[in-house]
Amino acid sequence: FQADTRWQEELESSFPYQETRDQLMVLEDVKRDMESPRPMDRLLCGDVGFGKTEIALRAAFKAVEGGYQVAVLVPTTVLAQQHFLTFQDRLRAFPVVVEQLSRMRSEEESKAVLAGLALGSVDIVIGTHRLLQKDVRFKQLGLVVLDEEQRFGVMQKERLKQLRTAVDILSL
Repeated sequence: FQADTRWQEELESSFPYQETRDQLMVLEDVKRDMESPRPMDRLLCGDVGFGKTEIALRAAFKAVEGGYQVAVLVPTTVLAQQHFLTFQDRLRAFPVVVEQLSRMRSEEESKAVLAGLALGSVDIVIGTHRLLQKDVRFKQLGLVVLDEEQRFGVMQKERLKQLRTAVDILSL
C-alpha cells in the first residue's frame, strides 16, 4: 500500500474525538505493516469503546486509496449492520462504495453486491461468514478485517488461513 494521501489525512482529521497516544501509536504500526512488502497479520486488542473500529476503518480507507478492496468480517448480522452504518457515516464525504452482505439482504441485493465485488465497483464489504463462501469473488482484495475471529467455526478459519498468505489481515 502507498503512503497516506491527502484524503487519508482529511478522514483522520474528521474524527470527532481526540485520539489517545496509544491509538496513534497503533495506527502508525498498522500503516507501517500495510506499507511493507509482506502481508500484515496483526491483532488489535482493546476494550469496547477504545477505538478499534476507527483504526480498522482508517486501515480500510488506506487500502481503498491504494486501489484495493476490503472485507470486514463479523460474526453476527447485528454487528454487520452496526459496522456498515459506522463506515457509511465516516466515509460519506469520500468516493468510497460501502456495501453489506449477510442473510438479511435480499437475493437481488446480494447478487448486486457480489457483482460489484467481482467488477471492483464495491470498495468495502461488511458481512458475516457469507463473505467466505465460494461465490464471493473480489477483483482486488487487499485487506480483511476480522472482528471477533474466535466466534467463527473451523470451516471459516480454514478459509481465513488461505487468505492470510495473500492479503493483509487486521484482527480485532
